[in-house]
Amino acid sequence: MSSSSFSSSPSTSSSSLSSSSTALQWLSLVGIIWLQSINGTNTNFPAYSSQLKELLSISQIQLNNLAFASDAGKLFGWFSGLASLYLPLWLVLIIGSTLGLIGYGVQYLFLTNHISNLSYWHVFLLTFLAGNSICWINTVCYVVTIRNFLSHSQVAVGITTSYQGLSAKVYTNVVDAFFSPQKNKARAFLLLNSILPLAIGLIVAPILRQTKATSNSSSDYYLGFGVIFVITIATGIYAVVSILEFVSSKISSLGVLIGILVSLFLPLLVPISFKINQLVKSWHENREKLRVYHYTLEENYITNTNNDEVKESDEEEEKEVCVREEIGVTLMVKRIDFWLYFFVYFFGATIGLVFLNNLGQIAESRGSSNTSSLVSLSSSFGFFGRLMPSLMDYFHRGRSRISRPACMVALMSPMSCAFFLLQNSTEISLYISTALIGVCTGAITSIAVSTTTELFGTKNFSVNHNVVVANIPMGSFIFGYSAAILYRKEGYNSNNINHHGKCMGMDCYANTFKIWSCFCLFGTFLALILYVRTRKFYSQR
Repeated sequence: MSSSSFSSSPSTSSSSLSSSSTALQWLSLVGIIWLQSINGTNTNFPAYSSQLKELLSISQIQLNNLAFASDAGKLFGWFSGLASLYLPLWLVLIIGSTLGLIGYGVQYLFLTNHISNLSYWHVFLLTFLAGNSICWINTVCYVVTIRNFLSHSQVAVGITTSYQGLSAKVYTNVVDAFFSPQKNKARAFLLLNSILPLAIGLIVAPILRQTKATSNSSSDYYLGFGVIFVITIATGIYAVVSILEFVSSKISSLGVLIGILVSLFLPLLVPISFKINQLVKSWHENREKLRVYHYTLEENYITNTNNDEVKESDEEEEKEVCVREEIGVTLMVKRIDFWLYFFVYFFGATIGLVFLNNLGQIAESRGSSNTSSLVSLSSSFGFFGRLMPSLMDYFHRGRSRISRPACMVALMSPMSCAFFLLQNSTEISLYISTALIGVCTGAITSIAVSTTTELFGTKNFSVNHNVVVANIPMGSFIFGYSAAILYRKEGYNSNNINHHGKCMGMDCYANTFKIWSCFCLFGTFLALILYVRTRKFYSQR
């Protein structure tokens, strides 16, 4: 009897430990969802940029430089990648949150007159620091997600990054619900940008674990992801519907915010259900052990069989993870495929991000007063854009899938059309173009994470991907600065500059949109070349 008890104990212990790690695995995913939902602090810049311009008494070019500074923080994002290799991830998370607290917090204190003698260049450097903080939090989210869901990384990464597209919506609703009057909007956004990431980071840090649930079958994964997909899609639909005028007029900003917060807590149902399932299973196992000792041999046979299945499952999972090769950043930047990929992102997602950063001024120049609605619209459609690649991977599991470069080709073309559509002066064209650019930009951003791992490996991903996204500050400066120059030039040429120095009229951004559209078409051509060069690799996956 003692022998029987001894032989069955390790099996039960192993099963319990594995089930427990499964619950922790999904709990960490929920924590990352929370982090990403407040980590897009730079995406709410258009909602208060016009007011910030007046408070700081700066020109359009200087304001554009601040938008660039936020993106320029990504130039040193590779520091966070190196830190993740040598420091605990919870510490990397806290460092990133603290940088954001300093960057946005000091600006808030300056605007509220608690700090004086802060020059424009001090504000520029603080914005740069705040932009860099986003890289640290993103690095933690990507590393934990990829390592915890190695063979399902695109699905997991797509779900979590989609919530970053919801950040502007979250911050906008918090400001509308709790801060008034609206003339203090810039101060409110800066306060929230400084506090929320640190607060959520402190809550989430204890549950961010790198675990490997060896007993998690494919059905468990697909069921868990299926539930989260339903919750995520419902959240996105709710976010879009709440923007519509006939709905927003009936529901207060506080009511909309409560709905979003409830939707952010719903993914907790997945780890809770796995934990409950583990407790029920453990109870049944203990009950069976006490009731039937004479079936010990049969139980041992079943246990050994299950262990063999677990090993096969592990081997199968390793086979599913297919990367081209594991290379470091030094070798990566010598590859033609890297530079093709770099400039595809540069002429695609980066231009989209520059458009979204300038959305406040674009709407203002066209005479639109619904800047907050446009920011929420771009945020909500960016949310769906980031989610689309994951949905494709989820529903095409076990079948041939479209390669990442091919997806980029398919996404870049509509972006080019959207910029041409902006030549139309109607309000509906502005909304359609904003939604289309938001979707495509979000999708390319999500696809890029998996593309980096597939082309250059997972081992050095944290450094490699931060080098890839260094194109964002470069594009932000080049495209944003040229747009600001054209904005001022067109204003003076057509006498559309008002007494506040603002350019009013369709001409302000007309040439900018034509140039951006042509760049998108060129990026589409580069994506097509990358697709041809990598077609053999993706066909073997």
